[in-house]
Amino acid sequence: MENNRNFFITIALSVLILTLWQVFYMNPKMEQQREQARIEQQRAEAQKKEAGGSANSGAAGTPAPAPGTIPNAPGSEAVTAAGRDQAVAASKRIKIDTPSLEGSINLTGARLDDLRLKHYRETVDKTSPEIELLNPSSLPNGYFAEIGFVGNDKTGAVPGSETVWTVDGNPTLTPTTPVTLTYTNDKGLTFKRAISVDNDYMFTVSDTVQNSGSAPVSLFNYGRVTRYDKPAVASTYVLHEGLIGYTGAEGLQEHKYASIEKDKQFQPGKSTDGWLGITDKYWAVTLVPTEKQPFQPRYAYFEDGRHRYQSDFMTDAINVDAGRSATVETELFAGAKEVTKINAYEEDRHIKRFDLLIDWGWFHFITKPMFWLIDTLYKFFGNFGLAILATTVIVKAIFFPLANKSYASMANMKKVQPKMLEIREKYADDKMKQQQAMMELYKTEKINPLAGCWPVALQIPVFFSLYKVLYITIEMRHAPFFGWVHDLAAPDPTSLFNLFGLLPFAPPAFLPHMGAWAVVMGITMFLQMRMNPAPPDPTQAAVFTWMPVIFTFMMGSFPAGLVIYWAWNNTLSMLQQGVIMKRQGAKIELWDNLAALFRKKPSPAE
Repeated sequence: MENNRNFFITIALSVLILTLWQVFYMNPKMEQQREQARIEQQRAEAQKKEAGGSANSGAAGTPAPAPGTIPNAPGSEAVTAAGRDQAVAASKRIKIDTPSLEGSINLTGARLDDLRLKHYRETVDKTSPEIELLNPSSLPNGYFAEIGFVGNDKTGAVPGSETVWTVDGNPTLTPTTPVTLTYTNDKGLTFKRAISVDNDYMFTVSDTVQNSGSAPVSLFNYGRVTRYDKPAVASTYVLHEGLIGYTGAEGLQEHKYASIEKDKQFQPGKSTDGWLGITDKYWAVTLVPTEKQPFQPRYAYFEDGRHRYQSDFMTDAINVDAGRSATVETELFAGAKEVTKINAYEEDRHIKRFDLLIDWGWFHFITKPMFWLIDTLYKFFGNFGLAILATTVIVKAIFFPLANKSYASMANMKKVQPKMLEIREKYADDKMKQQQAMMELYKTEKINPLAGCWPVALQIPVFFSLYKVLYITIEMRHAPFFGWVHDLAAPDPTSLFNLFGLLPFAPPAFLPHMGAWAVVMGITMFLQMRMNPAPPDPTQAAVFTWMPVIFTFMMGSFPAGLVIYWAWNNTLSMLQQGVIMKRQGAKIELWDNLAALFRKKPSPAE
């Protein structure tokens, strides 16, 4: 049938467009950006050599370090065999206790390297361990954020990785009780660091440098997020995990672990605003320089000692006259990428495009409204599964006029099916005349042969945006439905191969995953396709028969929420198509097609 052919054409064109966009636009663009960065870096190094290093001198006449050079990176630190608790207890710390976070700050380096998320656990089991976001660098999965300074001979020793800070007053960091750390060196510089935190995931680090010496000094402020491991599960093409930032004219920078391992480092242009850090699927740690001080961002991979990934920045020289002080402030986000809170930080704290910390993808103009609708309905129903079902109804209602015309045109095509068969038989040996006669028939009967593909074409972006929402948003993580589905963002936990848990064994890993909801989806798809007459072409008829089976196996590993959506969407489509066909006087082929499956076929002799 024409509408079945259009179905396949639509899917093929959609896949082709996405593939061509990635291959011929996105990939070359990324490579061009990387090549441009390499050229700029080489040019800067050449200019530095020609100038003998004088071009990078600070205001006090002391040579500045190369942009992005962060000293004392703990790359050679030995990995301890002790557990996490022992690694945390090995150094003096100040406690962190907020409604959302718990952990501690290491007084050596004032490093944030012990952080757990109170509201999130590793599994749906409420007794499972809390998510450990940051860990001491001595552990194999070390992951920390650090802010410090780079000095010179005139400044003396300045706070860095090995600096041991002193607690001044309150020893516990809470939203209502900030902490103050101090450090004084032998050159008359006193560093006072005030650390505060809100009720959610944002820390504010305010460093004041008091120069009690007799000469002006110049120093540089740096910040870095360093990670020694990477996610155990490799990221997919629909989600970015790795180094990320939004700074300067280049805007969004995304470097997957594999790409930064190959490139070693990427250094965009200087900036006076923005943010940078490392992101996972649901969590992130980012630094936000806030004083409008020009800074040089960098994304890097180091192989000296221990392999590690790092997003860092270094400011331009900060000049402090004798007897004066200077203050520099940095915000540090460390927590869950909750949509409402990320958006609130962007708006309230004026963090440029902080919403891009969540990977909404190319179709963000569909994905973000889709999430908003589901989240709004969740607040009404109290269940994300019901919100997805209600979203499906709303989407169906929005596209009802177009779907109504499409199904009406399909119904008219069914009524002229005998005439179409006559044309095919009459011009079986002349495809050109066959097509001309078909077009004349469409014109006479006022039929749009492409109408049947519109419901499917509209469903593809909605399907993809829902998949994206289920896959990337933490709000969907561990969101339960009813019955056996306890996590809409994970595949259906049941399996056809042990009769959905009735047989007391776990199916072998080599068998494809196919849960109960995938079977329901396959059945609804099968019934929906049987509402149309079987295609006369044997090849199309075979595809017509096996497509529900193929989709059932394919969808088995998709998030349960997506499979539930598809099954519910198929059900609504059948009801809508049945009502429209009945109004148009077209025969509904469902029952005849089902009966034909069980009718005994005549043998060749008969």
